[in-house]
Amino acid sequence: MTDFFSRRSTMAGMGACLLTAACGNGVGNRGGAEIDARVNATLAHMYDHYPGTNDLNAKASGVLVMPLITEAGFGIGGSYGRGALQINNVTVDYYSAASASFGFQIGAQQFAHVLFFMTENALSDFRHGSGWAAGGDIEYAVSDRGGNLSVDTTNALSPVIAVIFGQAGLHLGATLEGTKYTRIIP
Repeated sequence: MTDFFSRRSTMAGMGACLLTAACGNGVGNRGGAEIDARVNATLAHMYDHYPGTNDLNAKASGVLVMPLITEAGFGIGGSYGRGALQINNVTVDYYSAASASFGFQIGAQQFAHVLFFMTENALSDFRHGSGWAAGGDIEYAVSDRGGNLSVDTTNALSPVIAVIFGQAGLHLGATLEGTKYTRIIP
């Protein structure tokens, strides 16, 4: 019986990976120019719909924008997307974001997220690490009633603030915990 579940889990994981790869997450695009266009459109949408993020941007040392993360899972799941790191509103590097998960989950979704590095140390740790993994130390600024962004003084003093928005699909929840960011050459 355990062999059956092992094969079933393997097949479910492979299916989730294929589903993730098949979605339009930027894989196989025309490089940096297309990523930059998506990043600019994502930032314009975020600043327009969540005006509180303008203040975060003004105070941030750097901003990592992931315009489209595709996440899928059926017991075993994963997510992938590509984006850019901007300092003073100029792209300085490109990154991929990937994660894997196991547990009670089913479905697929796409979403955007932006990480605001609020201190020079947090930005430096991100840029100089050999692959940075998001953990429980990220504070989330969440959209609550009417598109207002909830950022209180506790969040504003955190070294990294994440904003997740634009969720579409049938998958419950969106979190960045366990997501690994790796510098790429598009």
